[in-house]
Amino acid sequence: MAEHALNFGRISRKLIDSMPLGLVVFDENLTIKDRNPAAEELLAAGDNLADVLRAGSPHQRPEGWGVFLRSALTVGESQGFGNIAYALDGRDSVLDLTISALGDEESGELIGGILIIEDETVKVSMADELAGAERLAAVGKLAARVAHELNNPLDGILRYIGLAQRVAENNNEERAVHYLQESRKGLLRMVQIVSELLDFSRSTHTAFEEADINKLVEDAIKAMSVGAERAGVRIQREFGEKMPNVRTGNLFQVFCNLIKNAVDAMEEQGRGGVLTVRTYYDERNALIEFADTGPGLSEEVMEKIFEAFFTTKAKGKGTGLGLAICLDIMERCGGKIKAQNHDEGGALFTVSIPLERTSWARV
Repeated sequence: MAEHALNFGRISRKLIDSMPLGLVVFDENLTIKDRNPAAEELLAAGDNLADVLRAGSPHQRPEGWGVFLRSALTVGESQGFGNIAYALDGRDSVLDLTISALGDEESGELIGGILIIEDETVKVSMADELAGAERLAAVGKLAARVAHELNNPLDGILRYIGLAQRVAENNNEERAVHYLQESRKGLLRMVQIVSELLDFSRSTHTAFEEADINKLVEDAIKAMSVGAERAGVRIQREFGEKMPNVRTGNLFQVFCNLIKNAVDAMEEQGRGGVLTVRTYYDERNALIEFADTGPGLSEEVMEKIFEAFFTTKAKGKGTGLGLAICLDIMERCGGKIKAQNHDEGGALFTVSIPLERTSWARV
């Protein structure tokens, strides 16, 4: 095989070098034979393409870059791969890759491939900013309802404080203490509403942060373990051995909310229960299930369960924002959350995250 077959040859070098796209030509052994300046800027140095890609993207499919690249060459058609998080010299990038096989002009024998690299970092950053704007818009829509929810306890607090002031003036301390206790309950509800609303509007992770799904779930379980033990709820883990990494967003918050809701539902029965948390994946999604042994969900509850301020908890024990927040977070990360009843009884919440949004899609 002639050496010139695996470089840019007679194509204008000036044109290739001036392109904003990165171009890499490599042989069937994945040895890099040529690359333009854009590719040199975007990728780490090295002679082997699999090693170069692995150097900036440690989160990859179990089989690794080498197997993926060779598989792409044998397909015979261009293989596209988007939203790959790639870190180089302290700079985080998001790259789109397209791999095409190269054959010998005379024999048609496979001699290597060409990798086209497009830097999508700015586009992803703009998408994150847009998501932030949409999140603020959603907060704005909730503002009127939040004001209404806060007005109720505020009105009660003012009345109780006025009553407490009067009885205190008449030296009736017992009634004054009661009125102040009621005022405190109203204030605590306001604090809870404001806290959950802040969670709804807050983004605690960057677009580039990734974490193992099992670790995120385990961290949420640990965070909720004290409340579970107090309620007599045992948490059972059934984690898949190999789960992809995800760009975290606020998934930790989703898992905490679902665990807390399950614990509260079982606690209301007065006999504890078991929460089974299972992680696995199918052909399209990474799945996380939260199955409790509580009372389950009625048809009426099922219809309204993800609406803001809808709650089945006793007055003063829930704001009804938790699942609305979970739904918003999942929609923003391209995933879904589903509520249903177990055949054996109890509720089952399933969080699904498309594999194309995980590290397995970024190799």
